[in-house]
Amino acid sequence: MENLKEHFASKIGPAAQEIKDFLASHGDQVVGEVNIGQLYGGMRGILALITETSKLDPAEGIRFRGYTIPELQEKLPTAPGGEEPLPEGVFYLMLYNELPSNEAVKALSREWAKRSEIPAHVTKVIDALPKDAHPMTQFVTGIMALRTESEFQTAYHDGINKKDYWKPTYEDVMNLIARLPRVAAYIYRRTYHNDVHIAPDPSLDWGGNFAHMLGFNNEEFRELMRIYLTIHSDHEGGNVSGHTIHLVGSALSDAYQSFAAGMNGLAGPLHGLANQEVIRWTLAMREELGGGLPSKEAIEAYVRKTLDEGKVIPGFGHAVLRKTDPRYTAQREFALKHMPDSELFGLVSRIYEVVPAVLQELGKVKNPWPNVDAHSGQLLMHYGLTEYDFYTVLFGVSRSLGTLASLIWDRALGMPIERPGSTTTQLLKEQYGA
Repeated sequence: MENLKEHFASKIGPAAQEIKDFLASHGDQVVGEVNIGQLYGGMRGILALITETSKLDPAEGIRFRGYTIPELQEKLPTAPGGEEPLPEGVFYLMLYNELPSNEAVKALSREWAKRSEIPAHVTKVIDALPKDAHPMTQFVTGIMALRTESEFQTAYHDGINKKDYWKPTYEDVMNLIARLPRVAAYIYRRTYHNDVHIAPDPSLDWGGNFAHMLGFNNEEFRELMRIYLTIHSDHEGGNVSGHTIHLVGSALSDAYQSFAAGMNGLAGPLHGLANQEVIRWTLAMREELGGGLPSKEAIEAYVRKTLDEGKVIPGFGHAVLRKTDPRYTAQREFALKHMPDSELFGLVSRIYEVVPAVLQELGKVKNPWPNVDAHSGQLLMHYGLTEYDFYTVLFGVSRSLGTLASLIWDRALGMPIERPGSTTTQLLKEQYGA
């Protein structure tokens, strides 16, 4: 297996030439139209970004470099004796645009293990925060504390040629991804397990070692971490965290600054924090309805009550998808395989049977089907990771894979600073005769 960095370098020239040739022949072609409703509607549906690593289709769901989640489960390498794809494999696919061999994935696992040590000051900075600070606050703080290690920051200060910006960015990305599980596990053990920390096991893969450092050595939980980290890794470029990392990175902010900014976006309840809101709502409903497995009729009444109070049903609906999220389906299949008799899984399944019909009847959302957040909490709860305020940190560790692979490509291709234009309501009214 050739050097991972050299292998990436061999990809840049052909990719850059492909884009150059395409722009030369089609650069003036119009790809879409923007209406005033979209300007006021959060730019919903406006085609305005290039993100090579994945694409979200309203009807098909997410594809990673063209591959669906079931195809990833079939084609990506697995851990010895395991069935779920290794996250290293999906990162390799997104970065190199080719399916990895078993040896390539092992090389990446070794590379991240070698880079995973975190400086002592990082844990000291985290320890300066109250233990009841939200885990995402601690996570972003830890990421920014790691920035002292930024190779891009040093290289830019020393006057690096812009054609080589990708090289220190590659180093920063590889170091950051390698260290994020260490930071996240430190926060988890600090916050919920009395600062009793667990040393890493470098013989394990990235996801398996993360599970180990969290304190879960059940092989099924390791498999859960592998599929969880794989399916949450990317979601094209327009979601809040992905777009933020690209936007901040376009200003030549380094990987640490860019990723920390994206994590602050992920921490919003309309984005990544939704996974903790789903399980919070589910448990509150079960308690109010007397525990156990409530009937469909009782669940429907509670759903309607929630909506009547002006609240949303967390975990249902999506800005782009118009079908059940394939990431939800992957998690449901995992539950059917490993915990079919779980009462909480039965409750999640019953909610799935009830909520879409209610939302369709009331016309509350264009897509009444569950998204990825509707299921992930149940799986984690089953294995004992019950501290749902921590769930978004897991999401953040995973989201590093796609967004930071994209950041390397942004630097390799010399993508410009992002600067869309804007207008005012008054000018629009004058222009359109309102």
